[in-house]
Amino acid sequence: MTVSGLVQGVGFRYTAKMLADRLKVSGIIRNLMNGDVYIEAQAEKEILEKFIAGIKDSPSPAARVDHVEVTEIPQKNYNGFAVVY
Repeated sequence: MTVSGLVQGVGFRYTAKMLADRLKVSGIIRNLMNGDVYIEAQAEKEILEKFIAGIKDSPSPAARVDHVEVTEIPQKNYNGFAVVY
């Protein structure tokens, strides 16, 4: 997923990680140079849909999500969900 809006410097990555941990979603999240946030997430379809909905609603009250682009990629072997720098 690529998330655009006011999503950097507002706790978005850490609240997204909390959401992922609660739902048992694996993957990574990182800031992009253009101000967007990039997320790779994997879980069972129903759980992943809940995670995407939570991202669209913005897990951080200080953030503002304007657009979420979801692209399917080959599955990777993640162990948990990590904030990547």
